[in-house]
Amino acid sequence: MKKSVRCGNVLIGGGAPVSIQSMTNVDTRDVRRVTDQIKALTEAGCQIVRLAVPDMEAAEAFSHVKKNVDLPLVADIHFDYRLALAAIKNGADKVRINPGNIGSVDRVKAVVKAAREREIPIRIGVNSGSLEKDILEKQGGVTAEGLAESALRNVRLLEDMDFDDIVISLKSSDVRLNYEAHKLMHKKTEHPIHIGITESGTVNSGKLKSAIGIGALLLEGIGDTMRVSLTGDPVNEVIFAREILKSIGMRPSGINLVSCPTCGRTKVNLEKIALQIEEALKGMELQREEEGLPPITVAVMGCAVNGPGEAKEADFGVAGGDGKGILFAKGQILKTVSEDKIVEELIYLIKSNEA
Repeated sequence: MKKSVRCGNVLIGGGAPVSIQSMTNVDTRDVRRVTDQIKALTEAGCQIVRLAVPDMEAAEAFSHVKKNVDLPLVADIHFDYRLALAAIKNGADKVRINPGNIGSVDRVKAVVKAAREREIPIRIGVNSGSLEKDILEKQGGVTAEGLAESALRNVRLLEDMDFDDIVISLKSSDVRLNYEAHKLMHKKTEHPIHIGITESGTVNSGKLKSAIGIGALLLEGIGDTMRVSLTGDPVNEVIFAREILKSIGMRPSGINLVSCPTCGRTKVNLEKIALQIEEALKGMELQREEEGLPPITVAVMGCAVNGPGEAKEADFGVAGGDGKGILFAKGQILKTVSEDKIVEELIYLIKSNEA
């Protein structure tokens, strides 16, 4: 079993559930905007959030953000160790550094000393764009072995300073390279591992790469905390991270929505109906998870063939007809409604029968 560290009120490793992280993408110095974004992330199900700290003003703003939110905050530091010290002083629950670009060993020691005094972990972040020159020369470029070697080198640096509250992150935008590097790392360390696909792309392309890359690692038993990296609104990262965890059975699903792919028998606009139902269920799903309510399955089917028959185990559902829909629950037909009333009637049915 992996070692564990604590980031605020979230346990990472040690058999704890895989936690979901994201990162704000607004100026950390703008306390109001950062606070608003973190609250939106919290509502989406985020458990840990990282903030960029590019200068001392951002480090000072950290304390003001900390007072306004409940999520554990991670300070993302590059190059200037003094920013790490300031962020720790101002309430960071974890700091992310790449020891290789912080500078001298004495500067790394200063960060370690501050983290130890505040009893917070350090995330060692290595990616394919930050490998040390000697490793690149030895490997002939960026390789899985090189990523693992770089991460282990930096881990040993902190361990030699008698610091053990470490989370390891080694990421690549290359899915296969990322996978192989994590497999190597998993065999060589007991420290918790933060997984993800760095710079994976837009919501469309990035979701595909992240689903494959992160899902494969989780199915191998690799990963203690995760971030889906997508260009744009970070709330999308959290929503999709939850979907990945639910899809492989690693997070309870408040609502499991299933819908058929449609065929020539379909005589309603099932795609539109399914999307509207999915959107209407989003708020209900997170609420059910938080309240510990049992999961429910909602089926959106295109015709009677795939309706109460094939989806008989669904708690609630609809089967499309010719401009109409048949509402059913547990395989039992309840009533028929017109196509324009399907979404409204199904959501009402679910809400009025919530357990």
